[in-house]
Amino acid sequence: MISSTRKVPKLRLAKSEWIVLGFILVYSFIPVFGGLVRVLELAGGPQIAPANPRASLAPLPITFHILSSILFCVLGASQFLPSLRRQRPAAHRAIGRVVAVAGCVSALTAVWMTHFYAFPEALQGASLYWVRMVLGPAMIGLIIWGVIAIRSHKVFQHSASMVRAYAIAQGASTQTVLGIAWIIAVGSEAMGPLRDGLMIFAWMLNLLAAEILIRSMLRPPKRRQKHSSLPPIRPSTPRNEI
Repeated sequence: MISSTRKVPKLRLAKSEWIVLGFILVYSFIPVFGGLVRVLELAGGPQIAPANPRASLAPLPITFHILSSILFCVLGASQFLPSLRRQRPAAHRAIGRVVAVAGCVSALTAVWMTHFYAFPEALQGASLYWVRMVLGPAMIGLIIWGVIAIRSHKVFQHSASMVRAYAIAQGASTQTVLGIAWIIAVGSEAMGPLRDGLMIFAWMLNLLAAEILIRSMLRPPKRRQKHSSLPPIRPSTPRNEI
């Protein structure tokens, strides 16, 4: 018996896609690296990052949050590649399922930690608390709506919902960038209401960028006018009555 084996063509990404993928991964590096260090510490490794008493008292929520956030942000970056959707639709769907579950776990654990962890006033005030309590369920709702939309073949609604959810999840990256920029500019770390404001501002920037991306690149094609392909209807001439 002769068995024929088909060679699967290599995934080819455009130069712009490599740039987008590289930018997202680099942008996510500091939160991802810091999260992995924290997970290793909670697993019994050497302490590198500053001590976190909340994580020591309840390590499971923050561990699940870190791991699910890494999955959502890193694997989610691949979902921005049109070539992957066209050339590997099955892989796109499989990664999408993992990303959706990871995103929901990340948001749920974020809400749990926001409500149950005892944060000092310098690290979380009332404004930051309520913003976190709103954005967590909003992220879950966007992911669920994105899944429902793609199952109903509403591609634009699916893409827009997932981009907005991704913008919320990437808040930590933008917060890190703003925090480092503040330290460089001022010479000290922002604390208290100022820190809350910077963190909220980071989410605002991300959501603004998401809306710009949705309207500039993910805009659905214009609907054709109804019956535009039909020839014009000519008025009929009445027949002479006999």
